[in-house]
Amino acid sequence: MRLSIGTTITIDKDFTETGDKYKSKVVDYGDGFVMIDYPTHIELGKTAFFMDGTQLLISFVENKVSYAFRSEVIGRMNNGIPMLKLTYPGDDQLIKIQRREFVRVETAIDVAVNSGGLFHQYVAEDISAGGIAVNIGQEDSFEGSENVELTIALPFVNDDIKYIRTKAKAVRIWEKDDRRIASMQFANMDMTDRQNIIRFCFERQLQARNAK
Repeated sequence: MRLSIGTTITIDKDFTETGDKYKSKVVDYGDGFVMIDYPTHIELGKTAFFMDGTQLLISFVENKVSYAFRSEVIGRMNNGIPMLKLTYPGDDQLIKIQRREFVRVETAIDVAVNSGGLFHQYVAEDISAGGIAVNIGQEDSFEGSENVELTIALPFVNDDIKYIRTKAKAVRIWEKDDRRIASMQFANMDMTDRQNIIRFCFERQLQARNAK
């Protein structure tokens, strides 16, 4: 797999931005960097101007497989066409995006559960944009078909915290290392909230990749 000249890319400006996406194209590359033409807003068609230091999430499709990497704006150049210079971690550091299922990551984040007017505070086992698994200890707080309301705290690497509030359904209660886990499926989730969870999962994937 290799990012090549002419590849069309999709850009999310910072992991915590809400929904704005941009498109661009690779026009050149070198050791540790890639040059792209100025991005345009996918919906509005307006040219975007990113300051140096802007954090980006870049994704693209190659041979029907989607890939992503985190990047940063490090300069600009005008060589016949205006271009942005971005950091590039290398072809071997690309994250393959799973399209069949939402990417699920293990993470111990705080989750508040409102069940029938009673509030419980738990810690998650893992999360995806489709649902969350919560460590409920030995409490008998949930039935397999119970509908609940969740408040989930998503801590991003830039110290920003997004709070996701959504309805969910406890679809399975199971045991792991003498602990009871409730697997919950999100219901009627706001699209912006879902995008924030997807960005959070990407960020955790990239952190895990960089830690290896």
